Parts: sequence; structure tokens; C-alpha cells
Amino acid sequence: MVRSLWSGATGMNAQQTNVDTIANNLANVNSVGYKAQVAQFKSLLYQNLQSVTTTANGDPKPTTSQVGLGVRTASINQIFRQGSLLDADSDTAFAIEGEGFFALRGEDGQIYYTRNGDFTWALAGNNRMSLTNADGLPVLDLTGRAIVLPGGYIASQLSITEDGQICYPDDNNNPQPIGVGIGTFQFSNPGGLKRVGDTLFAVTDASGRAINEDTSPDVDKSRIIQGYLEGSNVQVANEMVNLIVAQRAYEMNSKSITTSDSMLEVANNLKR
Repeated sequence: MVRSLWSGATGMNAQQTNVDTIANNLANVNSVGYKAQVAQFKSLLYQNLQSVTTTANGDPKPTTSQVGLGVRTASINQIFRQGSLLDADSDTAFAIEGEGFFALRGEDGQIYYTRNGDFTWALAGNNRMSLTNADGLPVLDLTGRAIVLPGGYIASQLSITEDGQICYPDDNNNPQPIGVGIGTFQFSNPGGLKRVGDTLFAVTDASGRAINEDTSPDVDKSRIIQGYLEGSNVQVANEMVNLIVAQRAYEMNSKSITTSDSMLEVANNLKR
């Protein structure tokens, strides 16, 4: 009887984690470059109530008797499905179409990766300009260095090609590459990336090293689209259905606890 109490409790804890994950997805439905998460569960240990035995005639029984001890959260997986492209008024808004990530250098000197291409040009001293995200983290180029342009360029006249090359108009007002490009990187297993904040990811042993699309001919190169941002890939209708299912599962586990408690109460009152 006590097993049922603990099994119901583990189910309630697991579904609470599920609801927390769904709520976080819904909270970030408008976050640029956000990737949805989904909770995965697995059974706890099974206890043997009866091992393999034989019948009265000596014939072996085909199965044993086992009862589960509940459930636990196995992992919270990240879904890297492409989000919808949203029109943006900024000239420094970039969306990636494909499997690539932008690279940023964090304040700790480590490199982080993101699908959020809401960038801006910031002054870097000596009249230079640096491409950064909204938090001031520098965007890295094709060689892994921060993108810093010398003085003399007008930010509003800079444009980006689909392969990430930064262009500036010549005397005939035709955009020409200036020899600097925005880097895009892929991973063998993006699901293994460690989430640092809502839209930043760090490399782990599970994700593998970053693959530079510019120097790796074996990968399908991504397209950078200027004037657009990649929206969150959260599907609100699916998340609402999942939320209802999680709520009902939580209620059923709660009901199993109250039922077990009622049965224990009956058993305790038998001697009266």
C-alpha cells in the first residue's frame, strides 16, 4: 500500500516538472530565436513480487510478477525545429535559414552560440564599429574573431549577403564585399548543447565541437536573411494540449494517493 503512495508522489513531481517546462515554452513564445523544450520520463526500478516458478504440475510459469515504483524525469530535450521568419525594420536583423548558429564571445571569454540574430552596430573606439547583440556581446566572423570595422563606414549603408559577407556600396552604388563576413556554425548533435539563458548555448562533449560552415565543405550551408528575425518555434496549440494532459496526469496521481490513503484508513479500522 505504501508503494502506491510513493508512486503517486513521484508522478506528481514528474508532472510538475512537465508543467514547468511547458510554462517556460509559453512564456518565451515571443522570444526571438527561442527553441522549445520537452520533458522526457522513464520508469523507476521494478520490484519482484514473484519470481519465475512452476505450477503444481511442474510446468514453468511464463511470466513473473513485478510492480513499478514510479517515474522520474529522464531529460529535458531541446527542439531545434526552424522557427518562422518575422519581418523586422532593423538593417541589423538577421535570420538563419538552415542548421547554423551565430557565434558570440561572452564576457567570460567563452564562445556561445545563438539563433537570435537581433544585432546592432556599436562604437568600439577610434571611430570603429563592432557588431554586437542586444547585451553588447561581439558577434564573431568567419574566422572566429570579433567583427570590428574601421572608421569611414556608414552603418545604414552596410548590407549582408546570404553567405554572410558584409558589403558596402562603391562609387557606382553597387554593394561590394569588404572582406569581413558573419560566421555560421553547426553541430553534429545540437541537442547536446547546454542552454545558457533562453537563446544562448554552450558547447558540451555531447554536442561535439562547432563546425565552421565556411571551412567545412561537407555540411549544408545556411542562408542569412537580412531584415528578418527567426521567431520562437513554440507551437502554442500543441503546448496548450500538452498542458491539459499534464494537468490531468497530475490529478490522476493525486487521486491515486487519496485512494491509497482511504484504503489504509479502512485497513486500520478493521480491528474496531
